[in-house]
Parts: sequence; structure tokens; C-alpha cells
Amino acid sequence: MTVTTPTGQVLRDERGMLLQFERTYDTSVEDVWSALTDPDRLERWIGTATGDPATGTVDFVMTEDEGGTPSEVTILACVPPTRLVVEMASPDGPWRLSMVLDADGGATRLTFTHRLAEPYDASSVGPGWHYYLDRLDSVIAGQEAPSEWDDYYPSLARDYPLPD
Repeated sequence: MTVTTPTGQVLRDERGMLLQFERTYDTSVEDVWSALTDPDRLERWIGTATGDPATGTVDFVMTEDEGGTPSEVTILACVPPTRLVVEMASPDGPWRLSMVLDADGGATRLTFTHRLAEPYDASSVGPGWHYYLDRLDSVIAGQEAPSEWDDYYPSLARDYPLPD
């Protein structure tokens, strides 16, 4: 398969580097929010969350790490149905992830941002989020989610260069 969905971009700001994706869905903000937060829908595109989000943390296992050790996810901000910011433990240090939803006419725009840590390598992280966001696209559209990681990495690694 040739991946044709829009790629993300690596940006530089005053705090460092970030990886950002924008996707638009022909559905309501509430529907996209549900896909980002409802455990049944979440499991279909990215992984399994256990625990009570009201405590401020959940344990999470990503789809590609099925059977792996859960990572703790700390909920830093949650403003239903428009903004979710979490920090996820990873072997490379914490990942700060932000999902912002905006109504755009009859559609919804998702801005997904991953704040990169030094040494700012987006060549594997970018294709990874690209894969998972394509899976989210499928869940929202009611279609079967892509399951071939090899369609994304390493072929898309070059699409996530660091800016000058």
C-alpha cells in the first residue's frame, strides 16, 4: 500500500521542536472527541486505557505494543470536547501530546501536537503518529483501520526532517 494521507510537519518554536498533524473530519466535534476518549473507540485505533481518568492518570498500552507493559499517562488538561493534553511515559522520556478540536463549518479540525525532546529525531516518531492518525481516520469513518506498520516505517522517515 502507498500511504497518501497528509503527513505531519516538524516545527521549531521558542521551546524547541514539535511534530504537528492537522486532520479534518466530516463529523461533529463531539464525535471526534468520542474517538479520542471513549475506551472502545480508542482501542480500535491506538490502544487500551485502564483506570479512572478522573484520578488524572490512566495506564495505557499502544496497539503495536499489545501484551507490553502499560505506560502511565498523566492527564494535564481536559476540556471536553475541545482540548486534551497528556504526558505519556516512554523509554525516551515523557511525551507531551496535545489534541485540539475546532469546529470548521460542518466539519471538525484536529490539531495533534507531540512536543519532541532532544535530540529531536522525528524520523521514527513522525511515521508512528502518521500510522495511528490514519487508524483514527478509519475509526471515525467507520472503516477498518490500517494494520501494516511496514507501510509507514521506514518509508515515511524522510518525510519528517528537522527544520533549519
